[in-house]
Amino acid sequence: MTFESAAALLPCLPLLAIPAFSVWRLIRGLRAGTWKRPAWFGHAAWASFFLTVLVWLRGFVSGGLNGEDTCRFVHHQPFDAAYWEAHRDDRFRVFPLSNKCNADYDLVPVWVNPTIVVLSVLFVISMVGLCWVIAPRLKRISEKERRH
Repeated sequence: MTFESAAALLPCLPLLAIPAFSVWRLIRGLRAGTWKRPAWFGHAAWASFFLTVLVWLRGFVSGGLNGEDTCRFVHHQPFDAAYWEAHRDDRFRVFPLSNKCNADYDLVPVWVNPTIVVLSVLFVISMVGLCWVIAPRLKRISEKERRH
């Protein structure tokens, strides 16, 4: 990574503080045994969703503004214009992300798509856990309202 590309990522560092705080709360909740509270599952859902969006954006913008120049000058890969045009729709799919220079080289890092899947599954599990924790509380509240 060059100094210029690292400097371009500098404005994104405050964005990483948001999921970092949630992950810190998750670890603290696990150690303290308070993971059965709604806030813990809320932090898990928020962190997994936010990280999923960040990873997806990393994969989506992996080709840069000019795919041909990115292939040739940044990744030092031969650019196949015929392959590029034949697979034009692949670059604009939501999932799985793909942006190939040629038949052998993809600009989207290999870790992006599996990470999106894992983080999405963690988000769903967190939302189910949130519902699992909140349901008894809502039931108690509704029973109190019926008594009055």
